[in-house]
Amino acid sequence: MGTLYLVRHGQASFGAADYDQLSELGQRQSRRLGEYFAGRGIHFDGLIAGTLRRHKQTLAGILEGMNRAGEHLAWEGLNEYDSEALIATVHPGKLPKPDSPELYRHHFRLLRDAMGRWMAGETRPVGMPSYADFVAGVTGALDHVRANHFGQNVLVVTSGGPIATAVGAVLGTKPEATIELNMRIRNTAVTEFAFTPKRHALLTFNGIPHLDAAEYRDWVSYA
Repeated sequence: MGTLYLVRHGQASFGAADYDQLSELGQRQSRRLGEYFAGRGIHFDGLIAGTLRRHKQTLAGILEGMNRAGEHLAWEGLNEYDSEALIATVHPGKLPKPDSPELYRHHFRLLRDAMGRWMAGETRPVGMPSYADFVAGVTGALDHVRANHFGQNVLVVTSGGPIATAVGAVLGTKPEATIELNMRIRNTAVTEFAFTPKRHALLTFNGIPHLDAAEYRDWVSYA
């Protein structure tokens, strides 16, 4: 039996010109998660990450917090969907910067609608794979872990969409259920799977034990 730790990236730069960049809080969250792993005596035999900047920065922060270094396998199939491309399929024109609660809610209402249409095969956002191909990229990573890391601990750093998709694939839920899972995943949250060469089994979802103390209450974020 092995254990796969799926980690969502630290807080990125939502609303900024370049979202794919950890904020200062995101960097602290990542280092803190590494400190937590080290404090629990958790080590990793395999390191895998998506190829987005926020994935690599989060992994670097975790390793810094663990006071270790290591090479990782870059897996493009663990990259997040393009939310702007998705929203463009249901809303003409560019959205204003989400700098208020109302605009923030509007952004995610549109994203939910767009994701549902993409999953149903009704739209093909520019520059994005089909939903079936997106799922294949995620499940391919799960297959790789089962085939190559039996009996080991593996850390995967990715985004909310791939994590929700992985959970949905393991539990056999409808695609639409992954939308609700996705919208609730917190930055640097940990989802754990036990795995054998044949299957994965969900152990925990969306946990933030490294931020459980009162001193870290303000470190919890979702974007």
